[in-house]
Amino acid sequence: MATASVMTYTSLVENIQSYLERDDTATVDKIPLFIMLAEQIIASQIKFLGNLTVNTSTMTASTSIIDKPARWHKTVSMNITVSGERQPVLLRKYEYLREYWPNATSTGTPEFYSDYDYTHWLVAPTPDLAYTFEVLYYERIQPLDSSNQTNWFTIYAPQALLYGSLLQAMPFLKNDERMTMWKANYDQIMQTLMAEDKLRIADRQAVVMDS
Repeated sequence: MATASVMTYTSLVENIQSYLERDDTATVDKIPLFIMLAEQIIASQIKFLGNLTVNTSTMTASTSIIDKPARWHKTVSMNITVSGERQPVLLRKYEYLREYWPNATSTGTPEFYSDYDYTHWLVAPTPDLAYTFEVLYYERIQPLDSSNQTNWFTIYAPQALLYGSLLQAMPFLKNDERMTMWKANYDQIMQTLMAEDKLRIADRQAVVMDS
């Protein structure tokens, strides 16, 4: 009995080259770029629960700037543990935190957080203790390469990844009459993925409201 075919980075590269019908070095060398661009575009269009991640860490007393996890994309919620109980830390704008807690050397129990930059959060008040905190966030998927052969895209959205990569090749190849067909296939696949994604998110929200 034949086993089901699973897309890998290597097989994706081979398929892209086959679909493009090009074996020149200039095109082949660009295929990893086409794949990377397709991954970024797909990820920007859907908020799939497959990359919803929980991270637990510890704040540093007297330090209001906190490192975000690697490949962080967007925060959903944050809470801290105070005297054995979890308490929410609420999202506010950066300007609000600076106005609410203008003296970063003063300390207390953190109540609010904001993005400080792409790799850090700002919390206020500045922690007076090394609080344990938990963050629910969307994580950027580990990109494909020769050392990372599979990820969420190859498992759950292989067709979108293939046609998305082919579309990214079009500006490089120019005037390929197959672009219209590839785009139609990509759009149809993405519409299905986005519809499924909305249902999963709605189901999760319903569970949260019922709990």
